[in-house]
Amino acid sequence: MVAEQGGPEDQKPQSDEARSAFVPPAGVEQPPPLEDDHPSSEFALPAGLHTEPSSAPGSAPGSGSGPGGGSASDTLSSAFVPPSGYNAQHPPPAFTPAHGIPMVRLTKEAPWQDRMRTMLRMPVTERPAPESVQKTDDSGPAVPRVLDLTLRIGELLLAGGEGAEDVEAAMFAVTRSYGLDRCEPTVTFTLLSISHQPSLVEDPVTASRTVRRRGTDYTRLAAVFRLIDDITTAEHVEVSLEEAYRRLAEIRRNRHPYSGWVLTVAAGLLAGSASVLVGGGALVFIVAAAGAMLGDRLAWLCAGRGLPEFYQFTAAAMPPAAMGIALTLTHSTDIRPSAVITGGLFALLPGRALVAGVQDGLTGYYITAGARLLEVMYFFIGIVAGVLLMLYLGVQLGAQLNPEARFVPNDRPVVQILASMLLTLAFAVLLQQERSTVLAVTLNGGVAWIIYGAMARTGGISPVAATAVAAGLVGLFGQLFSRYRYTSSLPYITAAIGPLLPGSATYFGLLGVAQNEVDAGLTSLFTAVATALAIAIGVNLGSEISRLFMRVPGAVGGASRRAAKRTRGF
Repeated sequence: MVAEQGGPEDQKPQSDEARSAFVPPAGVEQPPPLEDDHPSSEFALPAGLHTEPSSAPGSAPGSGSGPGGGSASDTLSSAFVPPSGYNAQHPPPAFTPAHGIPMVRLTKEAPWQDRMRTMLRMPVTERPAPESVQKTDDSGPAVPRVLDLTLRIGELLLAGGEGAEDVEAAMFAVTRSYGLDRCEPTVTFTLLSISHQPSLVEDPVTASRTVRRRGTDYTRLAAVFRLIDDITTAEHVEVSLEEAYRRLAEIRRNRHPYSGWVLTVAAGLLAGSASVLVGGGALVFIVAAAGAMLGDRLAWLCAGRGLPEFYQFTAAAMPPAAMGIALTLTHSTDIRPSAVITGGLFALLPGRALVAGVQDGLTGYYITAGARLLEVMYFFIGIVAGVLLMLYLGVQLGAQLNPEARFVPNDRPVVQILASMLLTLAFAVLLQQERSTVLAVTLNGGVAWIIYGAMARTGGISPVAATAVAAGLVGLFGQLFSRYRYTSSLPYITAAIGPLLPGSATYFGLLGVAQNEVDAGLTSLFTAVATALAIAIGVNLGSEISRLFMRVPGAVGGASRRAAKRTRGF
Protein backbone atom coordinates (compact mmCIF):
# COMPACT_ATOMS: atom_id res chain seq x y z
CA MET A 1 0.00 0.00 0.00
CA VAL A 2 2.86 2.32 0.73
CA ALA A 3 4.35 1.77 -2.71
CA GLU A 4 1.00 2.42 -4.37
CA GLN A 5 0.59 5.72 -2.55
CA GLY A 6 3.92 6.99 -3.86
CA GLY A 7 5.99 9.84 -2.59
CA PRO A 8 4.99 13.47 -2.12
CA GLU A 9 5.81 14.20 -5.74
CA ASP A 10 3.12 11.79 -6.93
CA GLN A 11 0.45 13.55 -4.81
CA LYS A 12 0.82 16.92 -6.56
CA PRO A 13 -2.12 17.83 -8.78
CA GLN A 14 -1.33 17.21 -12.46
CA SER A 15 -3.73 19.80 -13.88
CA ASP A 16 -6.04 22.67 -12.95
CA GLU A 17 -8.99 20.31 -12.92
CA ALA A 18 -7.47 18.34 -10.04
CA ARG A 19 -7.61 21.43 -7.86
CA SER A 20 -11.39 21.81 -8.28
CA ALA A 21 -13.64 20.44 -5.58
CA PHE A 22 -16.22 19.48 -8.19
CA VAL A 23 -13.97 17.16 -10.25
CA PRO A 24 -14.46 13.48 -9.30
CA PRO A 25 -11.32 11.64 -8.18
CA ALA A 26 -9.45 9.53 -10.69
CA GLY A 27 -10.62 5.96 -11.03
CA VAL A 28 -14.20 6.61 -9.94
CA GLU A 29 -16.61 5.62 -12.65
CA GLN A 30 -19.43 8.10 -13.29
CA PRO A 31 -22.90 7.26 -14.61
CA PRO A 32 -23.79 8.57 -18.07
CA PRO A 33 -25.59 11.97 -18.08
CA LEU A 34 -29.34 12.00 -18.43
CA GLU A 35 -31.06 13.52 -21.44
CA ASP A 36 -32.75 16.15 -19.25
CA ASP A 37 -29.34 17.55 -18.32
CA HIS A 38 -28.85 18.73 -21.91
CA PRO A 39 -31.76 21.05 -22.72
CA SER A 40 -31.94 21.89 -26.38
CA SER A 41 -31.03 25.43 -27.47
CA GLU A 42 -33.65 27.50 -29.19
CA PHE A 43 -31.12 27.98 -31.97
CA ALA A 44 -30.45 24.23 -32.45
CA LEU A 45 -32.02 22.42 -35.38
CA PRO A 46 -34.67 19.77 -34.62
CA ALA A 47 -33.67 16.11 -34.88
CA GLY A 48 -34.11 14.71 -38.35
CA LEU A 49 -33.78 18.05 -40.16
CA HIS A 50 -30.88 18.18 -42.62
CA THR A 51 -29.49 21.35 -44.15
CA GLU A 52 -26.84 22.19 -46.68
CA PRO A 53 -23.25 22.56 -45.46
CA SER A 54 -22.27 26.05 -44.36
CA SER A 55 -20.52 28.17 -46.93
CA ALA A 56 -19.21 30.66 -44.41
CA PRO A 57 -15.72 31.93 -45.10
CA GLY A 58 -13.03 29.94 -43.34
CA SER A 59 -15.15 26.83 -42.78
CA ALA A 60 -14.73 23.67 -44.86
CA PRO A 61 -17.51 21.19 -45.56
CA GLY A 62 -17.63 18.43 -43.02
CA SER A 63 -15.61 20.34 -40.47
CA GLY A 64 -18.25 20.12 -37.80
CA SER A 65 -17.12 18.88 -34.44
CA GLY A 66 -20.46 17.69 -33.08
CA PRO A 67 -22.07 14.30 -33.33
CA GLY A 68 -22.08 12.93 -36.81
CA GLY A 69 -18.76 14.59 -37.72
CA GLY A 70 -18.86 16.26 -41.07
CA SER A 71 -22.35 17.62 -40.39
CA ALA A 72 -22.82 21.39 -40.37
CA SER A 73 -25.68 21.35 -37.92
CA ASP A 74 -23.57 22.50 -34.97
CA THR A 75 -22.01 25.25 -37.06
CA LEU A 76 -25.38 26.55 -38.19
CA SER A 77 -26.75 26.43 -34.68
CA SER A 78 -24.21 28.98 -33.44
CA ALA A 79 -25.43 32.56 -33.07
CA PHE A 80 -22.00 33.95 -33.95
CA VAL A 81 -21.69 32.39 -37.41
CA PRO A 82 -23.07 34.56 -40.27
CA PRO A 83 -25.80 33.03 -42.43
CA SER A 84 -25.02 31.26 -45.66
CA GLY A 85 -26.03 34.26 -47.82
CA TYR A 86 -23.56 36.60 -46.15
CA ASN A 87 -20.59 37.81 -48.18
CA ALA A 88 -17.69 39.34 -46.29
CA GLN A 89 -16.49 41.30 -49.33
CA HIS A 90 -19.87 42.96 -49.91
CA PRO A 91 -21.73 42.98 -46.61
CA PRO A 92 -25.29 44.31 -46.54
CA PRO A 93 -25.77 47.70 -44.82
CA ALA A 94 -27.78 46.11 -42.02
CA PHE A 95 -24.65 44.47 -40.58
CA THR A 96 -22.03 46.23 -38.54
CA PRO A 97 -19.06 47.05 -40.81
CA ALA A 98 -15.86 45.10 -40.33
CA HIS A 99 -14.00 48.13 -38.99
CA GLY A 100 -16.75 48.74 -36.44
CA ILE A 101 -18.77 51.86 -35.69
CA PRO A 102 -16.58 54.99 -35.86
CA MET A 103 -15.97 56.47 -32.44
CA VAL A 104 -17.13 60.01 -31.88
CA ARG A 105 -14.25 62.33 -31.13
CA LEU A 106 -15.01 65.75 -29.72
CA THR A 107 -12.53 68.48 -30.48
CA LYS A 108 -11.39 70.57 -27.57
CA GLU A 109 -11.19 73.70 -29.70
CA ALA A 110 -14.94 73.81 -30.36
CA PRO A 111 -17.21 75.63 -27.89
CA TRP A 112 -18.86 73.46 -25.29
CA GLN A 113 -22.29 74.35 -26.75
CA ASP A 114 -21.44 72.58 -30.00
CA ARG A 115 -19.91 69.58 -28.28
CA MET A 116 -22.90 69.10 -26.03
CA ARG A 117 -25.42 69.58 -28.85
CA THR A 118 -23.62 66.80 -30.71
CA MET A 119 -24.06 64.35 -27.84
CA LEU A 120 -27.59 65.34 -26.86
CA ARG A 121 -28.91 63.93 -30.14
CA MET A 122 -26.94 60.66 -29.76
CA PRO A 123 -28.26 57.46 -28.19
CA VAL A 124 -26.80 56.79 -24.75
CA THR A 125 -24.85 53.77 -26.02
CA GLU A 126 -23.04 55.83 -28.67
CA ARG A 127 -21.96 58.72 -26.46
CA PRO A 128 -18.24 58.84 -25.73
CA ALA A 129 -17.07 58.28 -22.20
CA PRO A 130 -16.92 61.48 -20.15
CA GLU A 131 -13.52 63.08 -19.85
CA SER A 132 -13.87 64.62 -16.44
CA VAL A 133 -12.40 68.09 -16.28
CA GLN A 134 -13.00 68.68 -12.58
CA LYS A 135 -11.23 66.43 -10.10
CA THR A 136 -13.17 64.51 -7.47
CA ASP A 137 -12.12 62.27 -4.61
CA ASP A 138 -11.74 58.52 -4.88
CA SER A 139 -15.33 57.88 -3.88
CA GLY A 140 -16.58 59.71 -6.96
CA PRO A 141 -18.71 62.84 -7.28
CA ALA A 142 -21.59 63.51 -4.93
CA VAL A 143 -24.42 62.75 -7.34
CA PRO A 144 -27.24 64.68 -5.57
CA ARG A 145 -25.07 67.80 -5.23
CA VAL A 146 -23.95 67.69 -8.86
CA LEU A 147 -27.56 67.36 -10.00
CA ASP A 148 -28.66 70.20 -7.72
CA LEU A 149 -25.90 72.47 -9.03
CA THR A 150 -26.86 71.59 -12.59
CA LEU A 151 -30.51 72.42 -11.99
CA ARG A 152 -29.66 75.77 -10.39
CA ILE A 153 -27.51 76.72 -13.39
CA GLY A 154 -30.26 75.65 -15.79
CA GLU A 155 -32.80 77.68 -13.84
CA LEU A 156 -30.80 80.89 -14.29
CA LEU A 157 -30.38 80.22 -18.01
CA LEU A 158 -34.04 79.44 -18.63
CA ALA A 159 -35.23 82.40 -16.55
CA GLY A 160 -32.86 84.64 -18.53
CA GLY A 161 -34.47 83.73 -21.86
CA GLU A 162 -32.17 81.01 -23.23
CA GLY A 163 -33.65 78.45 -25.59
CA ALA A 164 -34.49 74.97 -24.32
CA GLU A 165 -31.79 73.30 -26.42
CA ASP A 166 -29.07 75.60 -25.08
CA VAL A 167 -30.24 75.03 -21.49
CA GLU A 168 -30.12 71.25 -21.96
CA ALA A 169 -26.66 71.50 -23.52
CA ALA A 170 -25.41 73.53 -20.54
CA MET A 171 -26.86 71.09 -18.01
CA PHE A 172 -25.36 68.15 -19.88
CA ALA A 173 -21.96 69.85 -19.99
CA VAL A 174 -21.90 70.41 -16.22
CA THR A 175 -22.78 66.81 -15.35
CA ARG A 176 -20.20 65.35 -17.74
CA SER A 177 -17.50 67.65 -16.40
CA TYR A 178 -18.03 66.19 -12.93
CA GLY A 179 -17.89 62.63 -14.26
CA LEU A 180 -21.58 61.78 -14.50
CA ASP A 181 -22.51 60.07 -17.74
CA ARG A 182 -25.90 58.54 -18.53
CA CYS A 183 -27.59 61.82 -17.60
CA GLU A 184 -30.74 62.94 -19.35
CA PRO A 185 -31.78 66.60 -18.82
CA THR A 186 -35.31 67.70 -19.67
CA VAL A 187 -36.40 71.33 -20.07
CA THR A 188 -39.92 72.70 -20.37
CA PHE A 189 -41.22 76.22 -19.95
CA THR A 190 -41.42 76.14 -16.14
CA LEU A 191 -39.89 72.79 -15.13
CA LEU A 192 -36.32 71.50 -15.20
CA SER A 193 -35.50 67.89 -14.44
CA ILE A 194 -32.45 65.66 -14.77
CA SER A 195 -32.03 61.93 -14.28
CA HIS A 196 -28.80 60.01 -13.69
CA GLN A 197 -28.59 56.23 -13.93
CA PRO A 198 -25.13 54.85 -13.07
CA SER A 199 -25.79 51.54 -14.81
CA LEU A 200 -28.60 49.44 -16.18
CA VAL A 201 -28.95 47.51 -12.91
CA GLU A 202 -28.95 50.50 -10.54
CA ASP A 203 -31.82 52.76 -9.65
CA PRO A 204 -31.80 56.20 -11.31
CA VAL A 205 -31.45 59.41 -9.33
CA THR A 206 -33.85 62.12 -10.49
CA ALA A 207 -34.14 65.76 -9.40
CA SER A 208 -36.28 68.64 -10.62
CA ARG A 209 -36.66 72.38 -10.14
CA THR A 210 -39.41 74.82 -11.01
CA VAL A 211 -38.80 78.23 -12.61
CA ARG A 212 -41.27 80.63 -11.01
CA ARG A 213 -39.77 84.03 -11.76
CA ARG A 214 -38.28 85.33 -14.98
CA GLY A 215 -36.11 88.36 -15.40
CA THR A 216 -34.09 90.01 -18.12
CA ASP A 217 -30.47 90.45 -17.08
CA TYR A 218 -27.95 89.53 -19.76
CA THR A 219 -25.07 90.48 -17.44
CA ARG A 220 -26.10 87.66 -15.12
CA LEU A 221 -26.56 85.39 -18.13
CA ALA A 222 -23.00 86.08 -19.32
CA ALA A 223 -21.66 85.35 -15.82
CA VAL A 224 -23.41 81.97 -15.81
CA PHE A 225 -21.89 81.16 -19.19
CA ARG A 226 -18.43 82.02 -17.88
CA LEU A 227 -19.00 79.67 -14.95
CA ILE A 228 -20.06 76.86 -17.29
CA ASP A 229 -17.07 77.49 -19.53
CA ASP A 230 -14.69 77.27 -16.56
CA ILE A 231 -16.32 74.05 -15.39
CA THR A 232 -16.31 72.34 -18.76
CA THR A 233 -13.16 73.47 -20.57
CA ALA A 234 -10.68 75.06 -18.17
CA GLU A 235 -8.56 72.04 -17.27
CA HIS A 236 -5.97 74.22 -15.57
CA VAL A 237 -8.62 75.72 -13.28
CA GLU A 238 -10.14 73.37 -10.73
CA VAL A 239 -13.73 74.35 -9.99
CA SER A 240 -14.89 72.17 -7.15
CA LEU A 241 -18.52 71.84 -6.19
CA GLU A 242 -18.02 74.24 -3.30
CA GLU A 243 -16.37 76.80 -5.59
CA ALA A 244 -19.14 76.43 -8.16
CA TYR A 245 -21.81 76.96 -5.50
CA ARG A 246 -19.96 80.03 -4.21
CA ARG A 247 -19.74 81.61 -7.66
CA LEU A 248 -23.37 80.79 -8.37
CA ALA A 249 -24.42 82.50 -5.13
CA GLU A 250 -22.42 85.60 -6.10
CA ILE A 251 -24.14 85.68 -9.49
CA ARG A 252 -27.53 85.56 -7.81
CA ARG A 253 -26.66 88.28 -5.29
CA ASN A 254 -25.18 90.71 -7.80
CA ARG A 255 -27.28 93.78 -8.45
CA HIS A 256 -28.41 94.75 -11.93
CA PRO A 257 -25.87 96.98 -13.70
CA TYR A 258 -28.50 99.68 -14.44
CA SER A 259 -31.00 101.15 -12.02
CA GLY A 260 -34.73 101.50 -12.59
CA TRP A 261 -34.56 105.14 -13.62
CA VAL A 262 -31.81 104.39 -16.15
CA LEU A 263 -34.09 101.74 -17.63
CA THR A 264 -36.92 104.28 -17.82
CA VAL A 265 -34.71 106.74 -19.71
CA ALA A 266 -33.61 103.92 -22.02
CA ALA A 267 -37.27 103.09 -22.76
CA GLY A 268 -37.81 106.73 -23.70
CA LEU A 269 -34.79 106.77 -26.01
CA LEU A 270 -35.99 103.56 -27.63
CA ALA A 271 -39.45 104.98 -28.33
CA GLY A 272 -38.05 108.27 -29.61
CA SER A 273 -35.63 106.52 -31.95
CA ALA A 274 -38.41 104.28 -33.27
CA SER A 275 -40.56 107.33 -34.00
CA VAL A 276 -37.72 108.78 -36.09
CA LEU A 277 -37.49 105.53 -38.04
CA VAL A 278 -41.10 105.90 -39.18
CA GLY A 279 -40.77 109.53 -40.23
CA GLY A 280 -40.91 111.61 -37.07
CA GLY A 281 -38.87 114.71 -36.32
CA ALA A 282 -37.21 116.18 -33.26
CA LEU A 283 -40.48 117.17 -31.58
CA VAL A 284 -41.95 113.74 -32.26
CA PHE A 285 -38.84 112.22 -30.69
CA ILE A 286 -39.39 114.20 -27.49
CA VAL A 287 -43.11 113.47 -27.24
CA ALA A 288 -42.67 109.75 -27.96
CA ALA A 289 -39.89 109.52 -25.40
CA ALA A 290 -42.01 111.23 -22.76
CA GLY A 291 -44.96 108.92 -23.44
CA ALA A 292 -42.82 105.79 -23.22
CA MET A 293 -41.20 106.95 -19.98
CA LEU A 294 -44.59 107.66 -18.44
CA GLY A 295 -45.81 104.22 -19.53
CA ASP A 296 -42.72 102.55 -18.08
CA ARG A 297 -43.23 104.25 -14.71
CA LEU A 298 -46.87 103.18 -14.74
CA ALA A 299 -45.81 99.59 -15.43
CA TRP A 300 -43.35 99.75 -12.52
CA LEU A 301 -46.19 100.92 -10.28
CA CYS A 302 -48.39 98.00 -11.38
CA ALA A 303 -45.54 95.57 -10.79
CA GLY A 304 -45.02 96.95 -7.30
CA ARG A 305 -48.70 96.30 -6.59
CA GLY A 306 -48.34 92.69 -7.67
CA LEU A 307 -50.41 92.89 -10.85
CA PRO A 308 -49.65 90.27 -13.54
CA GLU A 309 -47.58 91.22 -16.56
CA PHE A 310 -50.67 91.31 -18.77
CA TYR A 311 -51.95 94.40 -16.94
CA GLN A 312 -48.46 95.90 -16.82
CA PHE A 313 -48.28 95.81 -20.64
CA THR A 314 -51.80 97.23 -20.87
CA ALA A 315 -50.92 100.12 -18.58
CA ALA A 316 -47.60 100.81 -20.36
CA ALA A 317 -49.31 101.00 -23.78
CA MET A 318 -51.86 103.62 -22.77
CA PRO A 319 -49.73 106.80 -22.24
CA PRO A 320 -48.03 106.83 -25.70
CA ALA A 321 -51.40 106.27 -27.40
CA ALA A 322 -53.00 108.98 -25.28
CA MET A 323 -50.26 111.46 -26.21
CA GLY A 324 -50.64 110.70 -29.91
CA ILE A 325 -54.40 111.27 -29.70
CA ALA A 326 -53.87 114.49 -27.76
CA LEU A 327 -51.59 115.78 -30.51
CA THR A 328 -54.27 114.91 -33.07
CA LEU A 329 -56.92 116.83 -31.14
CA THR A 330 -54.70 119.94 -31.13
CA HIS A 331 -54.70 119.88 -34.98
CA SER A 332 -50.95 120.24 -35.06
CA THR A 333 -49.55 119.88 -38.56
CA ASP A 334 -45.88 119.57 -37.58
CA ILE A 335 -46.25 116.43 -35.48
CA ARG A 336 -47.21 112.98 -36.73
CA PRO A 337 -49.32 111.28 -34.04
CA SER A 338 -48.90 107.91 -35.72
CA ALA A 339 -45.13 108.12 -35.23
CA VAL A 340 -45.61 108.83 -31.52
CA ILE A 341 -47.89 105.81 -31.00
CA THR A 342 -45.65 103.59 -33.14
CA GLY A 343 -42.60 104.55 -31.09
CA GLY A 344 -44.39 103.55 -27.90
CA LEU A 345 -45.26 100.18 -29.41
CA PHE A 346 -41.63 99.51 -30.32
CA ALA A 347 -40.71 99.74 -26.66
CA LEU A 348 -43.33 97.14 -25.69
CA LEU A 349 -43.34 94.46 -28.37
CA PRO A 350 -41.96 91.20 -26.85
CA GLY A 351 -39.34 90.43 -29.47
CA ARG A 352 -37.11 88.47 -27.10
CA ALA A 353 -39.82 86.01 -26.07
CA LEU A 354 -40.98 85.66 -29.68
CA VAL A 355 -37.50 84.73 -30.95
CA ALA A 356 -37.01 82.22 -28.13
CA GLY A 357 -40.42 80.63 -28.76
CA VAL A 358 -39.90 80.18 -32.48
CA GLN A 359 -36.36 78.90 -31.90
CA ASP A 360 -37.66 76.22 -29.50
CA GLY A 361 -40.25 75.16 -32.05
CA LEU A 362 -37.72 74.92 -34.87
CA THR A 363 -35.37 72.80 -32.76
CA GLY A 364 -38.09 70.33 -31.73
CA TYR A 365 -39.05 71.56 -28.22
CA TYR A 366 -42.72 71.98 -29.03
CA ILE A 367 -44.10 72.11 -25.49
CA THR A 368 -41.75 74.91 -24.48
CA ALA A 369 -42.32 76.67 -27.81
CA GLY A 370 -46.09 76.52 -27.37
CA ALA A 371 -45.84 77.97 -23.86
CA ARG A 372 -43.53 80.78 -24.96
CA LEU A 373 -45.71 81.72 -27.92
CA LEU A 374 -48.78 81.67 -25.68
CA GLU A 375 -46.97 84.08 -23.37
CA VAL A 376 -46.20 86.33 -26.35
CA MET A 377 -49.86 86.22 -27.37
CA TYR A 378 -50.98 87.35 -23.91
CA PHE A 379 -48.48 90.22 -23.91
CA PHE A 380 -49.60 91.25 -27.37
CA ILE A 381 -53.26 91.16 -26.34
CA GLY A 382 -52.42 93.35 -23.36
CA ILE A 383 -50.74 95.90 -25.64
CA VAL A 384 -53.70 95.75 -28.04
CA ALA A 385 -56.15 96.31 -25.19
CA GLY A 386 -54.31 99.41 -23.94
CA VAL A 387 -53.91 101.00 -27.38
CA LEU A 388 -57.44 100.15 -28.54
CA LEU A 389 -58.91 101.67 -25.40
CA MET A 390 -57.16 104.96 -26.14
CA LEU A 391 -58.00 104.83 -29.87
CA TYR A 392 -61.68 104.25 -29.18
CA LEU A 393 -61.64 107.16 -26.78
CA GLY A 394 -59.92 109.35 -29.39
CA VAL A 395 -62.46 108.41 -32.09
CA GLN A 396 -65.30 109.29 -29.75
CA LEU A 397 -63.67 112.67 -29.05
CA GLY A 398 -63.38 113.39 -32.79
CA ALA A 399 -59.66 112.76 -33.34
CA GLN A 400 -58.83 112.52 -37.06
CA LEU A 401 -56.43 109.58 -37.21
CA ASN A 402 -55.22 109.13 -40.77
CA PRO A 403 -54.32 105.56 -41.86
CA GLU A 404 -52.55 106.96 -44.95
CA ALA A 405 -49.83 108.40 -42.72
CA ARG A 406 -48.04 105.06 -42.87
CA PHE A 407 -45.97 106.13 -45.89
CA VAL A 408 -42.54 107.23 -44.74
CA PRO A 409 -40.26 109.42 -46.85
CA ASN A 410 -36.99 107.87 -48.01
CA ASP A 411 -34.86 110.99 -48.06
CA ARG A 412 -33.26 110.58 -44.61
CA PRO A 413 -31.17 107.40 -44.74
CA VAL A 414 -28.35 108.73 -42.54
CA VAL A 415 -30.75 109.95 -39.86
CA GLN A 416 -32.61 106.64 -39.84
CA ILE A 417 -29.38 104.63 -39.61
CA LEU A 418 -28.32 106.68 -36.59
CA ALA A 419 -31.78 106.31 -35.11
CA SER A 420 -31.65 102.51 -35.55
CA MET A 421 -28.29 102.37 -33.78
CA LEU A 422 -29.61 104.53 -30.92
CA LEU A 423 -32.66 102.27 -30.67
CA THR A 424 -30.40 99.21 -30.44
CA LEU A 425 -28.27 100.88 -27.79
CA ALA A 426 -31.31 101.70 -25.67
CA PHE A 427 -32.63 98.18 -26.12
CA ALA A 428 -29.29 96.77 -24.91
CA VAL A 429 -29.53 98.86 -21.75
CA LEU A 430 -33.08 97.61 -21.15
CA LEU A 431 -31.78 94.05 -21.41
CA GLN A 432 -29.13 94.78 -18.73
CA GLN A 433 -26.26 93.84 -21.04
CA GLU A 434 -22.60 94.07 -20.19
CA ARG A 435 -20.92 97.26 -21.35
CA SER A 436 -18.40 95.25 -23.37
CA THR A 437 -21.17 93.91 -25.61
CA VAL A 438 -23.06 97.16 -26.21
CA LEU A 439 -20.85 98.39 -29.06
CA ALA A 440 -21.00 95.10 -30.98
CA VAL A 441 -24.77 94.80 -30.73
CA THR A 442 -25.23 98.46 -31.69
CA LEU A 443 -23.24 97.92 -34.88
CA ASN A 444 -25.20 94.74 -35.54
CA GLY A 445 -28.48 96.66 -35.30
CA GLY A 446 -27.22 99.35 -37.65
CA VAL A 447 -26.20 96.74 -40.23
CA ALA A 448 -29.62 95.10 -39.95
CA TRP A 449 -31.39 98.37 -40.70
CA ILE A 450 -29.09 99.13 -43.64
CA ILE A 451 -29.88 95.73 -45.18
CA TYR A 452 -33.60 96.19 -44.59
CA GLY A 453 -33.65 99.72 -46.02
CA ALA A 454 -31.63 98.74 -49.09
CA MET A 455 -33.95 95.83 -49.88
CA ALA A 456 -37.39 97.13 -48.87
CA ARG A 457 -37.20 100.87 -49.56
CA THR A 458 -34.57 101.15 -52.27
CA GLY A 459 -34.91 97.78 -53.98
CA GLY A 460 -38.69 97.54 -53.70
CA ILE A 461 -38.60 94.01 -52.22
CA SER A 462 -41.35 92.79 -49.91
CA PRO A 463 -40.86 94.17 -46.38
CA VAL A 464 -41.42 90.72 -44.88
CA ALA A 465 -38.71 89.16 -47.07
CA ALA A 466 -36.35 92.05 -46.38
CA THR A 467 -36.96 91.64 -42.65
CA ALA A 468 -36.19 87.93 -42.83
CA VAL A 469 -32.88 88.55 -44.64
CA ALA A 470 -31.84 91.29 -42.22
CA ALA A 471 -32.76 89.12 -39.23
CA GLY A 472 -30.76 86.25 -40.73
CA LEU A 473 -27.67 88.44 -40.84
CA VAL A 474 -28.32 89.47 -37.24
CA GLY A 475 -28.43 85.82 -36.20
CA LEU A 476 -25.29 85.01 -38.21
CA PHE A 477 -23.24 87.88 -36.79
CA GLY A 478 -24.57 87.24 -33.28
CA GLN A 479 -23.53 83.61 -33.43
CA LEU A 480 -20.07 84.59 -34.67
CA PHE A 481 -19.69 87.12 -31.84
CA SER A 482 -20.76 84.52 -29.29
CA ARG A 483 -18.26 81.96 -30.63
CA TYR A 484 -15.49 84.52 -30.43
CA ARG A 485 -16.38 85.42 -26.83
CA TYR A 486 -17.46 81.88 -25.77
CA THR A 487 -20.72 83.15 -24.37
CA SER A 488 -24.42 83.28 -25.16
CA SER A 489 -25.58 84.69 -28.48
CA LEU A 490 -28.62 86.44 -26.99
CA PRO A 491 -26.78 89.66 -25.99
CA TYR A 492 -25.63 90.07 -29.59
CA ILE A 493 -28.97 89.25 -31.22
CA THR A 494 -31.96 90.38 -29.16
CA ALA A 495 -31.26 94.11 -29.11
CA ALA A 496 -30.16 94.12 -32.77
CA ILE A 497 -33.61 93.02 -33.97
CA GLY A 498 -35.22 96.04 -32.29
CA PRO A 499 -35.30 98.25 -35.44
CA LEU A 500 -37.01 95.41 -37.37
CA LEU A 501 -39.98 94.97 -35.02
CA PRO A 502 -43.39 95.53 -36.68
CA GLY A 503 -44.46 98.56 -34.67
CA SER A 504 -46.08 100.55 -37.49
CA ALA A 505 -47.97 97.55 -38.89
CA THR A 506 -49.32 96.81 -35.44
CA TYR A 507 -50.49 100.39 -34.90
CA PHE A 508 -52.26 100.72 -38.24
CA GLY A 509 -53.93 97.37 -37.74
CA LEU A 510 -55.30 98.51 -34.40
CA LEU A 511 -56.32 101.83 -35.92
CA GLY A 512 -58.32 100.04 -38.61
CA VAL A 513 -60.14 98.00 -35.98
CA ALA A 514 -60.87 101.13 -33.94
CA GLN A 515 -62.32 102.92 -37.00
CA ASN A 516 -64.54 99.92 -37.90
CA GLU A 517 -62.36 99.09 -40.91
CA VAL A 518 -61.93 95.53 -39.76
CA ASP A 519 -60.70 94.08 -43.06
CA ALA A 520 -57.92 96.64 -43.45
CA GLY A 521 -57.02 96.35 -39.79
CA LEU A 522 -56.79 92.55 -39.85
CA THR A 523 -54.68 92.70 -43.00
CA SER A 524 -52.21 95.01 -41.29
CA LEU A 525 -52.18 92.83 -38.17
CA PHE A 526 -51.47 89.75 -40.29
CA THR A 527 -48.57 91.66 -41.83
CA ALA A 528 -47.27 92.40 -38.33
CA VAL A 529 -47.51 88.71 -37.37
CA ALA A 530 -45.75 87.66 -40.59
CA THR A 531 -42.99 90.19 -39.95
CA ALA A 532 -42.52 88.94 -36.38
CA LEU A 533 -42.28 85.34 -37.57
CA ALA A 534 -39.84 86.39 -40.30
CA ILE A 535 -37.64 87.97 -37.63
CA ALA A 536 -37.67 84.86 -35.46
CA ILE A 537 -37.11 82.41 -38.32
CA GLY A 538 -34.40 84.61 -39.85
CA VAL A 539 -32.50 84.81 -36.56
CA ASN A 540 -32.65 81.05 -36.10
CA LEU A 541 -31.66 80.38 -39.71
CA GLY A 542 -28.68 82.70 -39.44
CA SER A 543 -27.49 80.87 -36.33
CA GLU A 544 -27.88 77.50 -38.03
CA ILE A 545 -25.98 78.70 -41.11
CA SER A 546 -23.04 79.71 -38.93
CA ARG A 547 -22.96 76.20 -37.45
CA LEU A 548 -23.37 74.63 -40.89
CA PHE A 549 -20.28 76.19 -42.41
CA MET A 550 -18.07 76.16 -39.33
CA ARG A 551 -16.28 73.19 -37.82
CA VAL A 552 -18.69 71.22 -35.69
CA PRO A 553 -17.38 68.25 -33.70
CA GLY A 554 -18.83 64.85 -34.37
CA ALA A 555 -18.11 61.59 -36.07
CA VAL A 556 -15.47 61.09 -38.71
CA GLY A 557 -16.32 63.30 -41.65
CA GLY A 558 -17.60 66.22 -39.60
CA ALA A 559 -21.11 64.98 -38.87
CA SER A 560 -23.10 67.59 -37.02
CA ARG A 561 -25.78 67.20 -34.41
CA ARG A 562 -28.43 64.68 -35.27
CA ALA A 563 -32.03 65.64 -35.84
CA ALA A 564 -35.22 63.76 -36.58
CA LYS A 565 -35.91 63.01 -40.23
CA ARG A 566 -39.48 62.55 -41.33
CA THR A 567 -41.30 62.07 -44.60
CA ARG A 568 -44.83 62.83 -45.61
CA GLY A 569 -47.36 60.35 -44.33
CA PHE A 570 -45.52 59.56 -41.10
